[in-house]
Amino acid sequence: MAYLLANYRPIKMRTEMEEFQRQVANGLIIERVNLTKATITEAGRFKKHLETDISLGYNIIIIDLSNCEILDSAFIGVMVVTLKQLMRLGGSIKIIKPGMFSKSLLNLTGTIEIFELYESLDSAISSISYSSERTIKSNTPTREFNQPGLDQLAVVH
Repeated sequence: MAYLLANYRPIKMRTEMEEFQRQVANGLIIERVNLTKATITEAGRFKKHLETDISLGYNIIIIDLSNCEILDSAFIGVMVVTLKQLMRLGGSIKIIKPGMFSKSLLNLTGTIEIFELYESLDSAISSISYSSERTIKSNTPTREFNQPGLDQLAVVH
């Protein structure tokens, strides 16, 4: 018995979900944020996820915030910067179900006007059309960055 305990090495089991889960379906990329609070601490890692999506050629990114109750300005800033990049590429970001507090902060910062918000993944996907060349396009009108202060949001580099 002493021998067994001396050689015992605990196996680290990961029981919690990853912070961000990437899912690809029908040529679309879905980023699920599995955090109750999305803050400056996680914003840099999320930015890298989104940069990877863009470098892989995705110009429409669906971000599922249904598990996220709180967003801070740094996390919102990452989404704003990414949206600007995607708009230059003819793309967009579609956000699924931000929590009530998150929605309030999006309202307060004025960013609610530039993001496309949806109640479900199905409704976000329905807003996307495929052209004859199999290019994915957003059916929603292009939004402009004319809200005062949008460029002043904290952004993690």
